[in-house]
Amino acid sequence: MTRKHEISPADLLAPEAYAAERAARRRAAIALKRTRRVEVGPFVTFHFENFETMRFQVQEMLHIERGGAAQLADELAAYNPLIPQGRELVATFMIEIDDAERRKRLLAGLGGIEETVFLSLHGETVNARPEQDQDRTSAAGKASSVQFVHFPFTPRQIDLFRTPDTEIVLGFRHPNYRHQTVLPEPVRAALARDFD
Repeated sequence: MTRKHEISPADLLAPEAYAAERAARRRAAIALKRTRRVEVGPFVTFHFENFETMRFQVQEMLHIERGGAAQLADELAAYNPLIPQGRELVATFMIEIDDAERRKRLLAGLGGIEETVFLSLHGETVNARPEQDQDRTSAAGKASSVQFVHFPFTPRQIDLFRTPDTEIVLGFRHPNYRHQTVLPEPVRAALARDFD
């Protein structure tokens, strides 16, 4: 099945139509995201993106901010790069720490965390590539609490990922955050559909 790799204006509902369907669209997005969410360690949650999650995000931004055509161009420029392009997975990961002082301290020690993300399957490693839109670690070495990464796959790695019950580990090699987790089978199955 061919996947869509870019949102165009034709893929979006008009503002009034979206407002009328918003509650149902939100429920569908929540259900979709449930099998695309993975917690790694005590503070990080990955949200694996696809065409549908990004289309929902664009519609929500347009609905909330009501910026019209000028906003639409900005939203498409921001979110289209986060749609997998057929031989990759794309994720947003969030470093979530409720206490502001603790968050500030921990983020200061997590600089470069976006460079240490990996997926491992059958002895093969897929190293994540951070989104290049801006630096996500400050010059002072503080990590941003929101990060965007791409996982580029070879054809063999895609075949392995698509194999039911394959053990796939998602994790970090950062010296201050060496956590990893095995993807639950429903998540593996959902993400396997992101490949062309």
